[in-house]
Amino acid sequence: MATIETIYRYPVKGLSAEELSSTNLRVDDCIAFDRAYAIANGHRDFDAAAPKFMEKTKFLMLMRHEKLAALQTLFEPETHSLTILRNGKQVSKGCLQQPVGRKLIEQFFAAYLEDQILGAPHIVSAPDHSFSDVGVKCLSIINLATVRDLGRMMGERIDPLRFRGNLYIDGFEPWAELKWVGKTIAINDMAVLQCFQRTRRCAATNVNPETASRDLSIPAHISRALGHGDLGVYAKVTQDCHIAKGATITVD
Repeated sequence: MATIETIYRYPVKGLSAEELSSTNLRVDDCIAFDRAYAIANGHRDFDAAAPKFMEKTKFLMLMRHEKLAALQTLFEPETHSLTILRNGKQVSKGCLQQPVGRKLIEQFFAAYLEDQILGAPHIVSAPDHSFSDVGVKCLSIINLATVRDLGRMMGERIDPLRFRGNLYIDGFEPWAELKWVGKTIAINDMAVLQCFQRTRRCAATNVNPETASRDLSIPAHISRALGHGDLGVYAKVTQDCHIAKGATITVD
């Protein structure tokens, strides 16, 4: 029997994950507060009054800024307050909806990534917008059997959080998810997700989420071994529902 093992959201694009025991899903939406904020890398191109998809290279992200992995963040949905910790100690805190709070966070990243950024960091957001790596609101699904098999192939223990998924599932064959495009995922026997795209992995997966070092070459290894660069799938929500850890998963 396949099940949901863990559920995550990433309130600020590029920063640490927040584990959830359960969550509500809405049609054509992502998990609430998933990538609700991003930190623009030295530009003011994002228009909050007319938000649209922008390439991840416009923002601070692990693919280019591995030092982000050394930070732990705590997001409070009720107040939109973000606390940043390093080695367990608070280094910055601010309300992301208030100019003063945003300024405190922006100043921290300007100093922390001084030699890696293009210009002054700028926190961006817009109502009902998610800074996903794809142009639609969706969930990223990771098959834990695939992660284990990749680790076997590479001779390494691979932390599943390298792949920054929303739903981590277990009980399927390794790499089975790559055949799910166009198929429906049922959670607790309710058809709620439609897979629409395989997830092409980038250099962000090379960053160890525990050490913040680039210690593996995951996309290159997948490409050499399997002839593609994919791991995981994206899925759209097709029915409102409540999901929780331990829920059963079937694919049709």
